[in-house]
Amino acid sequence: MTVLERLKSTARTVLTSASNSAATSLDALLQLELSKELARLQAEVRAVMPDNPCACGFKVYSQADEDGALEEICRRIGLSSGHFIEIGCGDGRENNSHYLLLKGWRGIWVDGDAENIAAIRTAIPLGGRLRVVEQMVTRDNVASIPAAAGSPDFGEVDLFSVDVDGNDLAIALAAIKAWAPKVIVGEYNAKFRYPIKVEVAYKPLHRWSKDDYHGASLAAWVEQLQPHYRLVACNLAGTNAFFVRSDLADRFAAYPPDRLYQPARFHLTALRSGHAPSLSFLRNSLESGLDT
Repeated sequence: MTVLERLKSTARTVLTSASNSAATSLDALLQLELSKELARLQAEVRAVMPDNPCACGFKVYSQADEDGALEEICRRIGLSSGHFIEIGCGDGRENNSHYLLLKGWRGIWVDGDAENIAAIRTAIPLGGRLRVVEQMVTRDNVASIPAAAGSPDFGEVDLFSVDVDGNDLAIALAAIKAWAPKVIVGEYNAKFRYPIKVEVAYKPLHRWSKDDYHGASLAAWVEQLQPHYRLVACNLAGTNAFFVRSDLADRFAAYPPDRLYQPARFHLTALRSGHAPSLSFLRNSLESGLDT
């Protein structure tokens, strides 16, 4: 029985009961099923690719299981802290670097949505370990992000993450040319299984129309980032691919990309990590002595 079939069966049982807490019970059961599904997938990966970082995935503030996979990748290359730039940070409550900030990293959040940036500026102190930029990022202006953030001497970029639902690959290539980050996290279009190579036609002002025309397939990412970067994992939700710079890639087993590919399992993005995310712990961290 699939996850969806189990949930439908559970829903029918709960909704026909007399309990006033049916909705709450159903949500709790949904979270339980999602947790089981993630654990099952991780066990399957561990059995055939024990060195695959996606088997270590978990969610703190990421969309799905990216936080854990990224933590394992950083551990292997000796990055206990560093500098990041994240394009498509949203309102800060759910992205790939919120968790890193809590561990002492420094970085720049970038988003083209004025409401997202306004929410961040209202909620947390900026200018120390975290700066924000409201900007529609293109392959031509990505290199100017540190200057736009008021930090022209930002230094080495250890991690670059991009999620813009369109020109992600083109922007990542420009970032590599500018900084050669140690780790690249890029959203890929998991609808297209390996080795299909597709990518949206580059248009600086591309906006996603909420259909399948977005981003680039995993094979397109691999082809254009090699030989300077090697794919080391894809998260189990099938949303993000993780690449490590070739001079650091010997810390990872060389699994072929077609095996590292993960299909779209977007239901895993509904998995929660405790209560609803906020920026409160990050505000405390940035206000404390850690923010120097």
